[in-house]
Amino acid sequence: MNKIISFCTALLLSVTTFAVASDSSDKANRSANTKTTAGNVPLLTLNNGTQMPQFGIGTFNQGSDEICYNSVLYALRCGYRHIDTAHAYLDECEVGRAVNQFCEESGVPRSEIWVTSKVWPTEYGEGITLQAIDKMLERLQLDYIDLLYVHQPAGDYLGAWKDMERAVDLGKVRTLGISNFDYSDTMIDEFIPAVRIKPAVLQIECHPYAQRQKIRKIAAKYDIKTESWFPLGGSGKGNQTLFSDPTINKIAKKHGKSPAQIILRWHIQEGFSVIPGATNPAYIKENIEIFDFELSKSEMKAMRALNKESRFYIPHPDDLERFLNWNPDY
Repeated sequence: MNKIISFCTALLLSVTTFAVASDSSDKANRSANTKTTAGNVPLLTLNNGTQMPQFGIGTFNQGSDEICYNSVLYALRCGYRHIDTAHAYLDECEVGRAVNQFCEESGVPRSEIWVTSKVWPTEYGEGITLQAIDKMLERLQLDYIDLLYVHQPAGDYLGAWKDMERAVDLGKVRTLGISNFDYSDTMIDEFIPAVRIKPAVLQIECHPYAQRQKIRKIAAKYDIKTESWFPLGGSGKGNQTLFSDPTINKIAKKHGKSPAQIILRWHIQEGFSVIPGATNPAYIKENIEIFDFELSKSEMKAMRALNKESRFYIPHPDDLERFLNWNPDY
């Protein structure tokens, strides 16, 4: 009997050791095979062959021009290489100023910094959008935009897309994307056959309580990557709700990380691009410190189980019409 117990114990230990070793080997292989930025941020290969830093900072609702400039510049100094702005955010000038300042002071080439912006519905239409892109480049004080979205599926977004395709041909834009194309389940399927250059990224609200499985599956058919806005639930009630979730806090305690870092790590391991906004330097620094640990398979399973498909921003039927009647004005 003792021999049998000893044999079973030895067998169990060897299986456990093998499992741990295999898991460590898998992690090592993933690390070896994943290309990263200088700040250790993974690069996502898009369907046009370009590589986009998976993690960045969003500049929506920064508060003021100077706050935006300081936020972006500090983020770049912390290792961020992906900045997400938009005409509608009214802060492209400050984003461009910060990018140019950082490149000058650090010697980091502009080619290593991914700059995203978005055209607004009042700028849509053939012959109109191309002029809007030129004005955008002037505001940014950059020679090209890495990723350009149609911000909302309102108005003549097909006409806008044709001009955006021309901008790619002219070298003014590298990659095209669609933002908020989730007002219906058919929107993406109807859009793809009508365009020459396929969108590479879909930007939508996405977080553990709204994991957007249906729209992600549609996008994946066309090899379109998902990029998450409101990745931490947005400001106010949204992030407070996520940050107080017992499952997230349990995982955070285990890793010695904050709830925000656990959520952002979940986004990364799901393969999403993620662009949390922040103005507090402590939060900007904290947000990017997520590449020194991994969530286990059981932890990822627990995070996925939080899905309720419950958004914090509730679209209104009149939104698209309202967007057409608002003109971003510097």
